[in-house]
Amino acid sequence: MLSVVLAFILGMFAVRVVQASDPYVKTVLSLNGDSVQGHAIFQINCAGCHGLEAAGRVGPSLQGVSKHKSRYGLIHQVISGDTPPMPKFQPSTQEMADLLSYLETL
Repeated sequence: MLSVVLAFILGMFAVRVVQASDPYVKTVLSLNGDSVQGHAIFQINCAGCHGLEAAGRVGPSLQGVSKHKSRYGLIHQVISGDTPPMPKFQPSTQEMADLLSYLETL
């Protein structure tokens, strides 16, 4: 059991190191996001599923999401397309920084 827990922890660490070394992620995290711009990006690209106030519709509520997911996790969620029906979304680095800033206000 201990080996399983240790493997999980090491795996999570490896994922974080890979994510932190990704040039896109590194750039996003180095930028200052504008939550007002992020809200506009959200309204155009995300509100159809997550609701105008991010309270959920087809997609889950995003209220408090930054308390449950790291900035790396949020970036991955947005750009990966790993959780259908959420589509892969490829915002510019500044747009992603803005979107992160908005999500952190929820």
